[in-house]
Amino acid sequence: MKIYTRTGDKGSTSLIGGKRVLKDDPQIEAYGTIDELLSWVSLLREQEELVGKKDFLLSVLDRLMTCSAIVANDPENNNKKLPQIKESDILALEDEIDDMESGLDALNSFLIPGGHPVISYCHITRTVCRRAERAVLRIKLPFPEAEAVNKYLNRLSDLLFVLSRHISVIVGADETPWKPGI
Repeated sequence: MKIYTRTGDKGSTSLIGGKRVLKDDPQIEAYGTIDELLSWVSLLREQEELVGKKDFLLSVLDRLMTCSAIVANDPENNNKKLPQIKESDILALEDEIDDMESGLDALNSFLIPGGHPVISYCHITRTVCRRAERAVLRIKLPFPEAEAVNKYLNRLSDLLFVLSRHISVIVGADETPWKPGI
């Protein structure tokens, strides 16, 4: 099988189910943003400072592939059997957040991102996650699986913020509170 099909040369692509849509369709934008998020999480996973999180981040990547498949599904012809985001997937994120937060100081202000390249990667990944969440919400998919995608992305962005703080502890970086210049 060749990687190129030539079927998209005129600016269209297929949803799962076969329906052709333009490549700038909001649904394509949504799962394309999830694809971008996958790449950023993959980059995070490869960082030395996250060696203890490799398996967990691999499970996140798997769940993001599931999110992408759900969002790529044709809402008018969604009779394909797709993997699901389960409540246990969301609870796994929450458990990981709780575990990392247990070693962090209380947060009393917004933080200015940075302090170490991996911390910055976490924040970039978090903002891409938030963009993916907004893109999925905009398309208002008419099947219940989409609600689980929204919930997963929302919780994942929380995890990425806490992960940035966790990395600050690991690398000994100072967190910089934002002090509005009013």
